[in-house]
Amino acid sequence: MGDWYTIGVALGLGAAAGILAAALLSSVPAGRVAAAIVAAAGGAAIGWFVADPRWAAILAAAAGAAAAVAAGDVVRGTLRRGGTRGGTGVLVAAAALAAAALAVLPVVGYLEALVLPLLAVRLRRRAGERYEGLRILARD
Repeated sequence: MGDWYTIGVALGLGAAAGILAAALLSSVPAGRVAAAIVAAAGGAAIGWFVADPRWAAILAAAAGAAAAVAAGDVVRGTLRRGGTRGGTGVLVAAAALAAAALAVLPVVGYLEALVLPLLAVRLRRRAGERYEGLRILARD
């Protein structure tokens, strides 16, 4: 297929590594920084072994770090609103596996690397406080 395909796969797998690192590390206070560092290292390793042009490792590391920061915002917001650590970690890890599976499709790896941080910024702006559930319906 060519270099553009392998670079896209490397970007998508780097982003998936960032999501997985955020799922595992973002629930602790300094976890977002640690997740970004681990994701950048994982993305660089993935880019080095998957893509033919070796500079793709830099792009995959950047995609991993950006995805870790983006997914870390989602994890921290979920925990702040009352989500459990275990449930949030499992769901975000499942999302990382789905992102890794989708990364092998042409062009999807590029989209993952670009769209994930934009979605996190959008979610951060729309984030409310703690979920009230059905208590809001009980007001009369």
